Amino acid sequence: MGIVRYGMNTSLDGFVEDASGGFGWSVPDDEVHLAANAQAEETAAFLFGRRMFEIMDEFWSAPERADGPEVEAGFARAYVATPRIVFSDTLAAVPDGCRLVRSADAVAEVQRLRAETDGILGLAGATLAASLADQIDEIVPFVVPTVVGGGKPFLPPGRAFALSLVEHRVFAASGWTMLRYRVTR
Repeated sequence: MGIVRYGMNTSLDGFVEDASGGFGWSVPDDEVHLAANAQAEETAAFLFGRRMFEIMDEFWSAPERADGPEVEAGFARAYVATPRIVFSDTLAAVPDGCRLVRSADAVAEVQRLRAETDGILGLAGATLAASLADQIDEIVPFVVPTVVGGGKPFLPPGRAFALSLVEHRVFAASGWTMLRYRVTR
């Protein structure tokens, strides 16, 4: 059975974007990037909302990524090799290697994927995660040592999760922290 793992870079005060929609404050150093690469390599499929997909796909599937620094090229290879499922009502089509699912079918699709997949279903995108909150098995924030003061929250407001810490890692050079929690039901 697949595990739905929701993870993103988040500020210390819990935002994935600042008040102006920016996330330039969350660019990882090589050590953090290598940890993200390892997560991408173990992911059976990525689950994206439209906006997250457009940000990720435009950048990571660009040909120059494969010729860039090895840490970025490694992530790009894992990204392109992994099936990507995009949940959107506004996109008409997605590129090869991707599949489009309408938002109304999101819960049923994720339940099907969980039943049919041995491995990690990597969920990214705060809006999609809020709509799939009951399907999330693990929450994995990469906490950036910065406070942005407002913006788009990593976790859906008003939603409670009972969590058990499974793993944590501190990246000494940057001060970032990776936390992995299992959602207990």
